[in-house]
Amino acid sequence: MTIIRLFLAAATAAIALTSAAALAQTKTVAITAIVEHPALDATRDGVIEALKAAGYTPGDTLKVEYQSAQGNPATAAQIARQFAGARPDVIVPISTPSAQAVVASTRDIPVVFTAVTDPVGAQLVRSLDKPGANVTGVSDMAPVAEHVALIREIVPSVKRLGVLYNAGEPNSVSLVKALKEEAQKAGLTVVEATATKSADAQPAARSLVGKADAIYVPLDNTVVSALESVVAVGQQAKLPVFSADTDSVARGTVASIGFDYRQVGRQTGEAVVRILKGEKPGDVPVTFAKGTDLFVNPKSAAAMGVTIPEAVIQRATKVVGQ
Repeated sequence: MTIIRLFLAAATAAIALTSAAALAQTKTVAITAIVEHPALDATRDGVIEALKAAGYTPGDTLKVEYQSAQGNPATAAQIARQFAGARPDVIVPISTPSAQAVVASTRDIPVVFTAVTDPVGAQLVRSLDKPGANVTGVSDMAPVAEHVALIREIVPSVKRLGVLYNAGEPNSVSLVKALKEEAQKAGLTVVEATATKSADAQPAARSLVGKADAIYVPLDNTVVSALESVVAVGQQAKLPVFSADTDSVARGTVASIGFDYRQVGRQTGEAVVRILKGEKPGDVPVTFAKGTDLFVNPKSAAAMGVTIPEAVIQRATKVVGQ
C-alpha cells in the first residue's frame, strides 16, 4: 500500500512538473490593429501563419490575443495599456496609430510593428538599421512613383490627382508628401481632401468631383475602412479611383501596385519568431515589405468611365471583378 502511495505521489509530481514545463514553454503574442479591413486582417493572419510554421501551435505552445481599436485612437491607447499590463512575450501592433500607442505604453516588452509606412517619421525607432530599445518591425512604404506612373498609363489625360486621406494619420501624411514629390515630377497637380473619421470619406470624395481627374487612396486606415463609399462616388461621377493597396482593388478601385499583405504578415511573423527565440528587438533591423503585385479591375474601371489598356491587363498579377 505504501509503495502504491509512493508511486501515485511520484506520478502526480511528474505530471505537475510536465504541466509546469509546458506552461513555461507557451508563448503569448498580443496583436492589435487600428481597424479591421482586408489588408490589416491579412497581415494579422500572416503573422499567425509564420508562427505556426515555426512550430508554435495556437492553444498549445502559443497563445494569441487579438483586439481591434475599431478606428478609435483612444481605444487603441486603451488596448495598448491593457496589453502592457498583461505582459505578453511580444506585442504586434498593425498600422501606425496602433504602433504609436503600443510603443508609448511599454519600454521593456518586445514590440514588432507592421504595416507602418514611416517608422522613423512616426518616432517608433531611432533608425531602420539600428532601431534600439524594445522595438523593431516591418515597413510597408508604398511604391508611390509606380502608382503615379500607373495612373498616368490608365488615365493619360490626368492633370489633377485628388488624394483622400486622414491628416491625423502620420503614415498618410508621409505618403501624401511622397505623392506630391512624384506628382510634381510627372507634371501633375495634387488636390487634397481629408477625412478625420470613416463617415467623412464619402463627402470628402464628393468634394473632389470637378476638381480632380482621378482619386488616389493611400494606405490610410480611416479611408480604406470606408472604401466602398468612395468607390460609389467614383462610379456616380465617372471619376476613377485608385488605391495604394491591392486588397482594395477587389473592393472596387481601378488598379494598384502593392504588397500581398498576408505575405507582409508572414514576414512580420518571422521577426516575431526571432524575438521569441531570444534576440533583442533593438538589434533586429527594420525591414521593408517584399514583392509588388499589379492588380486591376476592368469592370470597376468601366463603371468609372475608363478602359484599362490591354498592355496593363497582360502584365497584371491578378485581374479581378470579371
